[in-house]
Amino acid sequence: MLFNSFEFALFLPVVLAAYWSLRNAPRWQNVLLLVASYVFYGYWDWRFLSLIGFSTLVDYTVGIQLHAELQRSEGHKTRAARRWLLTSLVCNLGLLGFFKYFNFFSGSFSALLAQVGVEADPFYLNIVLPVGISFYTFQTLSYTIDIYRGQMKPTRDLVTFAVYVAFFPQLVAGPIERARVLLPQLMERRKLDWVQMSDGAHLIFWGLFKKVFVADNLAPYVNQIFASPDPTTFEVVVAAYAFAFQIYCDFSGYSDVARGCAKCMGIELMVNFRYPYVATSPSDFWRRWHISLSTWLRDYLYIPLGGNRMGGWMTYRNLALTMLLGGLWHGSTWLFVVWGAYQGLLLIVHRLTADHLPRAPSEGFGGRLATFVKVVVLFQFVCGGWLIFRAESIGQLWTMTTALVVWTGSIDWSVAWPLVQFALPLCLLEGLLGLSKTDELHRVRWLPSYVLAAIYAVLFYLLVFRGAAAQTFIYFQF
Repeated sequence: MLFNSFEFALFLPVVLAAYWSLRNAPRWQNVLLLVASYVFYGYWDWRFLSLIGFSTLVDYTVGIQLHAELQRSEGHKTRAARRWLLTSLVCNLGLLGFFKYFNFFSGSFSALLAQVGVEADPFYLNIVLPVGISFYTFQTLSYTIDIYRGQMKPTRDLVTFAVYVAFFPQLVAGPIERARVLLPQLMERRKLDWVQMSDGAHLIFWGLFKKVFVADNLAPYVNQIFASPDPTTFEVVVAAYAFAFQIYCDFSGYSDVARGCAKCMGIELMVNFRYPYVATSPSDFWRRWHISLSTWLRDYLYIPLGGNRMGGWMTYRNLALTMLLGGLWHGSTWLFVVWGAYQGLLLIVHRLTADHLPRAPSEGFGGRLATFVKVVVLFQFVCGGWLIFRAESIGQLWTMTTALVVWTGSIDWSVAWPLVQFALPLCLLEGLLGLSKTDELHRVRWLPSYVLAAIYAVLFYLLVFRGAAAQTFIYFQF
């Protein structure tokens, strides 16, 4: 069920009406949320419910047994405690590996054998990738890892835990929530707050605008250029910029709708994007882009590997490994591995050069100019990464990269018109929000109410009459 579908437009009001009719019975609210979440997820394919149900039961059991073992050992990480944690890791990563990476590794292994003269036909399984498995797998893993670290206690309420795993607003494409943040909200009584409901409605509207008007309208133009066998240099540049806005509006739009739906239920989800294209460095970009994944990788991979505590080459190794696995998390192709390596390289080069570059002024006109230059330069490197992310093959990536280095073709300004038509309104609005230091348009207090009303009227017109037909979200494939 898509957020931008007629079915969801009927589904959400019905769920909200039933949910708030049970506001004096929080446990029954959770039962309703669980049923609604399973209906929402099973709408794609009811067979996927067995996987999410299995992950729920495994981590619910592991959490209780792991905590009991830690209590018996007075917090010491005994062999039994490690076995319980390993059970969670093997079950969750095993499912993820089987459904998402089996064919990738089978094909890669056969290709490797062929390089050394051994002919072996790859064994492929005809399996469908369950929607959202990468997201809820990381979410349940964080629960058991946090218990193992002593950072939280497990819940014995199976229904509430199942809601945490399957909470429908963020189930399919995040944000990847931590149990120690979301579970307490599901356990306590939620109050009907009309201000929070208003904020939620705004986020749903804003997210749908980004998805339907910007992302889905840019998609055909991006697809057309990437389908061209020999694109010109100007077309490649436009495709990189257009896809940058497409994927941002597609993914952040989903996150906004997810946060908005949760707010309407009295639940707060984490902010997943904070104006990533005004970042001034690669590390700043990852503090702004897909924040729930980048912080997950930091807390459960980068820091356990050693982070930057050992300095020097060990830090660079940890950055490279983290971003390589982050790239592979996105998809089971070598292009995602290359994209992860590229992101790791940006982080490493920035860390290597940051201390050797002359210090730019931090205040006044010089400071603002320096910040602007950093933003513009980094955006070019980010868009270079999006070429890798969007390319359909290594050959196509090579063709497009070559076109960026060696100028081919002529400039056709009509190719860039979609950027002006669909991305410019977003840039202007987010620039307004950035200047006002807020994430939400209706909180720009210094604008008169009639100006805000006019902006919303224009956005509504663009969404309804100029929006594209409903398309799936890009991150559903991950």
